[in-house]
Amino acid sequence: MITAGRGDSGAQLAIIGGGKIGEALLAGLVRQAGTGEGVLVVERSPQRAAELAARHGVGTADLAGAAARARVLLLAVKPQDIDALLALLAPHVTTDHLVVSVAAGVPTARIEGFLPPGTPVVRVMPNTPALVEAGMSVLSAGAHATEAHLDEAEALLAPVGEVRRVPERQQDAVTALSGSGPAYFFFLVEAMIDAGILLGLPRDLAADLIVQTAYGSAVMLRDSGEHPVQLREAVTSPGGTTIAAVRELERHGVRAALIAAIEAAHDRSVELGRADG
Repeated sequence: MITAGRGDSGAQLAIIGGGKIGEALLAGLVRQAGTGEGVLVVERSPQRAAELAARHGVGTADLAGAAARARVLLLAVKPQDIDALLALLAPHVTTDHLVVSVAAGVPTARIEGFLPPGTPVVRVMPNTPALVEAGMSVLSAGAHATEAHLDEAEALLAPVGEVRRVPERQQDAVTALSGSGPAYFFFLVEAMIDAGILLGLPRDLAADLIVQTAYGSAVMLRDSGEHPVQLREAVTSPGGTTIAAVRELERHGVRAALIAAIEAAHDRSVELGRADG
């Protein structure tokens, strides 16, 4: 958790935006720390703000109050809403703040353009498995962010998963791969469960089989040190059931479709990064 605060409130971090990714980060951080002390949430819906405060034991504030009380401001709004938010927030920001943005596709230069000159900005692409402390967050420094600022942002995100650093020019590719990546896996799992039902299995059993298989496969990928091709070939016996399935996947162009889907996500990330995106 962030260690530096402002004022007498003891607030260290303000998460601005209580949507899915904002709450995923909030929940993971609070669970890891064991307390919501020092964390504020800013939400334009009073009902949603009260819900998040009650669920996670954090404080609430408006934009001005959050900037006055917390040094680290984490912007967790949709990219389409970032300009309007920054216009409201900018008068309350100083160069003593660290602004961390998780708005997909939005470059640091666009954010810096709204803020006082010299304000440090770090761009982050997280993903929703942060909710279960298994996220993947990727950081890039803006023009005024130092290694110390990156260290601080990494310390903020490390409790909810793995963290990597990349040059900002790679962030759109990161968004397409790991940012949107959970949806691809959920889509595949959904299709496999449907196949199990088609073959006569109860839905609950099909889900248990596939979820555990997905989990075990992910652990093998992480821990074995082997290439995915080697792991796949180890399951694929000559003339067996798996090669018959793989042949169908290739015949239907699943590999090409997945690559095209990720390219489309990349292109949309680039589009969202433009002010008119």
